[in-house]
Amino acid sequence: MGVIKKTTGLMGLAVAQNPHHTLGALYGKILRTLKRMPETSVYRKYTEQIVRERAAVLTQTKDVFEIEKAINCGQAEELIVQAENELNLARKMLNWKPWEDLVARAPKGQWDWPPTKQ
Repeated sequence: MGVIKKTTGLMGLAVAQNPHHTLGALYGKILRTLKRMPETSVYRKYTEQIVRERAAVLTQTKDVFEIEKAINCGQAEELIVQAENELNLARKMLNWKPWEDLVARAPKGQWDWPPTKQ
């Protein structure tokens, strides 16, 4: 019999009942959303890479503790919150279309760092 997790130890974050399934579903939704963006989109390129790596970990192991260890970004419940947030952001990015040209030219020095005094 495996170890049963009773608490996450994090205030307000309940133990996920089926984190493996939940993460798989969320990663699938994120990837489908990203496919609707141009392949040249930097956001798509790097987000897709991270999500595919995490999804590969899910296919390689069924043990939640091993998944947490391999991904190394928190407990399964935290990974779920991260995936939900990424899905929300990806959907917003579809509306924002940051890969399109600006409507007007950016002011001189807009993208300079550190900012230059004018």
